[in-house]
Amino acid sequence: MEAFLPGCTVLESSDLDELVALLTTERDADLVLLDLTMPGAQGFSGLVYLRAQFPDVPIVVVSASEEPVIIRRAVEFGASAFIPKSLDTAGIGNAIRTVLSGDIWAPPDVDLDAGDDREVVDLVRRIGKLTPQQMRVLTMLSEGLLNKQIAYELSVSEATVKAHVSAILQKLGVDSRTQAVIAASRIGATGRPPTTAAAAA
Repeated sequence: MEAFLPGCTVLESSDLDELVALLTTERDADLVLLDLTMPGAQGFSGLVYLRAQFPDVPIVVVSASEEPVIIRRAVEFGASAFIPKSLDTAGIGNAIRTVLSGDIWAPPDVDLDAGDDREVVDLVRRIGKLTPQQMRVLTMLSEGLLNKQIAYELSVSEATVKAHVSAILQKLGVDSRTQAVIAASRIGATGRPPTTAAAAA
C-alpha cells in the first residue's frame, strides 16, 4: 500500500471478526482490502456484512477470481472495486486511487451493466437489506446450525434467533429457512469459496 499511498498506515487482520473489531476501533479508516474467502466469511457474506456495518468505508475486493459475474455481483453488493490478483502493480495503484477519489473501479474488460436476470437482481437487493446480525444468522443457517447453536455462537437467546430468522424469511420473500439458504447460495451470498484483509487508515 505504501507504494501507492506514501505515509499511509496499514493494519492487517486474519479473519472477519478481527477485521470488524479493527474497523470498530479505527473509525477513520479510509479503505478496506477484502479477500472474499478470508476466514469467517463465505461467498459474499463478509462483503455484505461489512457494507451494512460500516457503510462509509469503501471496500475493495481482492480475489483470484476473474469471472465477470463474480465481479459484477461484488459491485452489486457494495464493493467500490474488484481487483484481480493477477493485476499488475500499476493497475492496483490506479484502482485504489480511483476508489479513494470516490469512484467505482473494475477491470476495463468487464461490463458492470451486463446484468443478471431480474429475479437474481431482486434477490441481490433483498440480501443487501439484511442487518449485519441477520446476515450472520443466515450464514450460520447455511452451515446447518440449529437455533440453539446459533444462539450460543452469538450469545443471544433462542427467541432472538427465531426473530432474526423470521425477519430473514420476510426480507427474502421465502417461506422456510431451507428456501432462504437456497436463495443465498444461489447468488453466492453465503457459499464457501480465500485470506487476508487489511484496513488502511
